[in-house]
Amino acid sequence: MTFSDIFKSSFLENVTSVSVLDMVIALVLAFCVGLFIFFVYKKTYQGVMYSPSFGVTLIALTMITTLVILAVTSNVVLSLGMVGALSIVRFRTAIKDPLDIAFLFWSIAVGIVLAAGLIPLAVLGSVVIGLILLVFVNRKTYVKPYIAVLNLDDASAEKAVTDYLKANAERLVLKSKTVRRGSLEITYELRLKSDDTSFVTALSEKEHVESAVLVSYNGEYT
Repeated sequence: MTFSDIFKSSFLENVTSVSVLDMVIALVLAFCVGLFIFFVYKKTYQGVMYSPSFGVTLIALTMITTLVILAVTSNVVLSLGMVGALSIVRFRTAIKDPLDIAFLFWSIAVGIVLAAGLIPLAVLGSVVIGLILLVFVNRKTYVKPYIAVLNLDDASAEKAVTDYLKANAERLVLKSKTVRRGSLEITYELRLKSDDTSFVTALSEKEHVESAVLVSYNGEYT
């Protein structure tokens, strides 16, 4: 018996077909669970500009993964070729929010579990994960930080401006200080005592203050 005979007897004979009913059930469930993932993503999004295309990608990724795993489980030889084909695929899209990685992995995991026939695990697991994300992501446990950029035409005004910011902020940290001849640029990270930002207008009208900029800070830029 040659190696080819062993390979054929071990793999080529273990070919099963997926019924139409199984395919329909798996894809419909993948769409429903993917829609639920999309809903959770939309409700827990914390970024500045929401991208609807990413939400649709989560639905499509769940269904595509289910389709691929159904094909893999039906033919062992096909699974070997598919592993080789997918190994050359490289994704270069930058993921800015770490939470987006969790949603992508969630969609892929659900597709795999559904195609494997573990429907209760996929459905109940997704419900539990979704509820946990809705509770913890939307829960505000800290005050939103801001970045204040001040341009002064006289360095002697720095102390007066700093004291004014301390009076209106709960926490104030110096991030950068740029000194030029005849001008001074200071960047502070601050946490406000309330949502009222009208003090910035009063600050910009103070003597030696050329401009005052207040920017919401999310840790991705300074």
